[in-house]
Amino acid sequence: MAKKFPLHPRHPERICWGCDKYCPADSLGCGNGSGRTQHPAELLGEDWYTYGDWGLEVEDEKPKTDEEPS
Repeated sequence: MAKKFPLHPRHPERICWGCDKYCPADSLGCGNGSGRTQHPAELLGEDWYTYGDWGLEVEDEKPKTDEEPS
């Protein structure tokens, strides 16, 4: 079973999103010699999953922030 794909990861730049391994950006496990694959939110914006057919079952998930609600 594949891991659930996060809609709004906290630090997408730290991970390669090219496969289900989700390797750290500085230690890619695919071995293809290429750079990391960016998360769709990095390329298309925070509402990336609302356009097109991504094949994701979307629940009402809000973007995570580093700030605590007061």
